[in-house]
Amino acid sequence: MADPFVYCNSLTSYSRIRTRVVQISDIPLGGDNPIRIQSMTSTNTLDTYSTVDQVIRMVNAGCEYARITTQNLVEAENLKHIREELQKRGYRIPLIADVHFNPKIAEIAAGLVEKVRVNPGNYADKKTGKAEFSESEYQEGLERIRERLIPLIRICKSHGTALRIGSNHGSLSERIMSRYGDTPYGMTESVLEFVRICRDEGFHSLVLSLKSSNTRVMVQSNRLLVHRMMEEGMDYPVHLGVTEAGEGEDGRIKSAVGIGALLEDGIGDTIRVSLTEDPECEIPIAKILSDRYTRRQPHLPIPDTATSPHNPFEYHKRETIAAKNIGSTHAPIVITNEDTENLELIPAAEFDPIKSTGLIYPFVITRIQDIDLDLLQKLEQKPGSVMVFETTNTHGMAEQRRMFFELLKHSCKVPVIIKRTYRGLDKDRLIVYSSTDLGALLVDGFGDGIWIDADPEVETPFLSSLSLGILQASRTMFSKAEFIACPSCGRTQFNIQETLKLIRERTGHLKKLTIAVMGCIVNGPGEMADADYGYVGSGHGKVTLYKGREALQKNIDEKDAVEALVEIIKLNGDWSDQHEGSQ
Repeated sequence: MADPFVYCNSLTSYSRIRTRVVQISDIPLGGDNPIRIQSMTSTNTLDTYSTVDQVIRMVNAGCEYARITTQNLVEAENLKHIREELQKRGYRIPLIADVHFNPKIAEIAAGLVEKVRVNPGNYADKKTGKAEFSESEYQEGLERIRERLIPLIRICKSHGTALRIGSNHGSLSERIMSRYGDTPYGMTESVLEFVRICRDEGFHSLVLSLKSSNTRVMVQSNRLLVHRMMEEGMDYPVHLGVTEAGEGEDGRIKSAVGIGALLEDGIGDTIRVSLTEDPECEIPIAKILSDRYTRRQPHLPIPDTATSPHNPFEYHKRETIAAKNIGSTHAPIVITNEDTENLELIPAAEFDPIKSTGLIYPFVITRIQDIDLDLLQKLEQKPGSVMVFETTNTHGMAEQRRMFFELLKHSCKVPVIIKRTYRGLDKDRLIVYSSTDLGALLVDGFGDGIWIDADPEVETPFLSSLSLGILQASRTMFSKAEFIACPSCGRTQFNIQETLKLIRERTGHLKKLTIAVMGCIVNGPGEMADADYGYVGSGHGKVTLYKGREALQKNIDEKDAVEALVEIIKLNGDWSDQHEGSQ
């Protein structure tokens, strides 16, 4: 049985898990402070004026921390000029240096900006090709981390600089992979190794993050991180983000599924929505996510539970018995209000298994107060019944999850449609709220279908597309190609936004495939771990194409790369001409 703290934290009264306050310039993070919003520049870090202009656009959109790619010593030193130019223009936003591979870069940056991000997967350990490590080799790796990290810690302490320790799915060190695999457990331990060294040095200005483009992995990893911190007496703030979420509606849905699910659990002190768009476009979506939780209290009480019947750190699909095409091994269904004329909708209080015949099968409308042994026995008497979970609670996701707990405790295998009703929301809020509320349940394996009930003027095709997008983002059902695309940064040497559009136009109809479009080798080969095919920037105007993690064509010209990718997909038997270009 999993420790229930994650699931039970917000059942009776919503609250964020309390973390320590980390001071980042004059904008503190954690504790009772608001959920902070941040983004990352996509300019060349050596182009001071372009970077400053972009940071200012981010600030004017509501960004509170600005992260800047810092690839080498020259870029690290130029952070000083970026800061000076921002201050000259009247902007004092805290800057974060994003560092990979070279500890010396991080040490220089730590004396110039308010926060430095390092990735445990590539900060100390180097790639060797080893698959197995003896215990002594494993411990030698830990000692090497200590030797390389302590100088950075001491610089951070002397300059009042915060440190973000951020592990990404797909970029774990070989040493960690040998013991834990590319799993939430490996991601968590990778971060905690660094944290323990910081604690030994008396340094606590830490922010932790575990990111993935896979929403299930991202949610499970962060829950596990908080769980492990509690076990070890830690309380560091957590940074949330779904990496390489993509662009447009899909990127917004995917970000909301992952980030929103954790905010619902009370996890998260700062967020970054990673869209393959200009960084200022990320801020409004991040603000919709964060603002929702400043108004969460008060809400209707939800019955508490002493134990969780579901493991929050691993995915398990709730077992159900099929009602025609709903439940069991069937893909989740999507219901819109137009579909209800063919359904028999019965309030739980009126459900009679003897009298109910149904036009197709009875849909029993159920709220939390309806779920008792009497109702469950009636459902058993009427095979083919389907439950429709409804809620009007402000903290509705937690209430509906509590309803699923009751079914699990009583071994009830009736299929469930998750229904949520939204009124008076603009398009972005409808996308974010529904993706959070429904996606948070789906990533845990709850739900055999979804039903979004929106204002009458919201068109059915949009709701159907939104619903299918939520199912795809939660990895429950794939109805189109899945795109893993980074948001671009100073490391990217091609127009990733335009490239993604071209690749989507050519391959969007291949619904069984996942295609990664990555800007550089830092986030490319590792973080596209779940992709079937990859398009990765390898230099100025050059691209390397992958099948899985194998590079098939290296350093080809950008102008030829999209068609070369299509040809690789065709040669490997994964192409279909049906609906080509319809996406």
